[in-house]
Amino acid sequence: MKKFTAVKDVENVEELILSALDAKRNPLQNNQLGAGKTIGLVFMNPSLRTRLSTEKAAQNLGLNVLVIDVSKDGWKLELEDGPVMDGDTQEHLKDAIKVLDMYCDLLAVRCFPGLENAKEDYAEPILNAFIQNFNGPVISLESATRHPLQSLADLITIKEKSIDKPKVVVSWAPHPKKLPQAVVNSFLEWVVETNAEVVLAHPKGYELSDEFVSGVVVNHNQDEALAGADFVYCKNWSSFSNYGETPEVQEDWTITDEKMKLTNNGQFMHCLPIRRNVVATDNVIDNSLVYQQAGNRVWAAQAVLKTLLQ
Repeated sequence: MKKFTAVKDVENVEELILSALDAKRNPLQNNQLGAGKTIGLVFMNPSLRTRLSTEKAAQNLGLNVLVIDVSKDGWKLELEDGPVMDGDTQEHLKDAIKVLDMYCDLLAVRCFPGLENAKEDYAEPILNAFIQNFNGPVISLESATRHPLQSLADLITIKEKSIDKPKVVVSWAPHPKKLPQAVVNSFLEWVVETNAEVVLAHPKGYELSDEFVSGVVVNHNQDEALAGADFVYCKNWSSFSNYGETPEVQEDWTITDEKMKLTNNGQFMHCLPIRRNVVATDNVIDNSLVYQQAGNRVWAAQAVLKTLLQ
């Protein structure tokens, strides 16, 4: 594995999950693997779990860690190719990456979509700029279209429950802001690599890109989809078909105790942060897997870093 941006970068998903669980049992067993090497973590958007879990994973492997929050710590970046930089941008992204290449052995970057133009966002210009201009491995800490470290942590969490061929329902939920499709895109393309039965539930108008729903059953009735579920992965996203829009939804898609009773004693999952009593009610969240998922972010990152370092 030379980079980590999507499930297609991983040779064997099951082996990566087992590596993460091994790290969880013995976090410091490879604490000299990264000795003398440095990872740079570049954040173009806010982060709590992603930043701290990746830092902790890197430290467990003996890596030096440099962190830069572009919005606070750097010059305003120019992202377009071939610009005349006589406006308010002071440094080109390409130049910044080439400088980071002088300081770091690995780079990890977090960026979000603009949600204005699907073609531009799904071309991943920022992530690809890092891949093209950095000579070492690049890790996605979330991009315009995917969040692979979160997805790996989610599969680790499901694996720990030891359910043979679980039914996993991915459900849309309400939210006061329009959000990207990255988390649900990524989770779908990872979970279909397992033996799970996967159902995607969302209101009409919230369709995803075809590339992420291949082999997935889609149901526009949330109650029907939840029936018999072992895991309920809940997330809001804006429309792909009407890109970035949030069509009005008449039905109540908030996950409640009553809706969880439709499942097979199902476990509620969410990537966090979560809007309480909007996405799901307090009791659902308080009796869920969300903190286990968040904890497993460390071991997901550690397994990926270990593979890249080896």
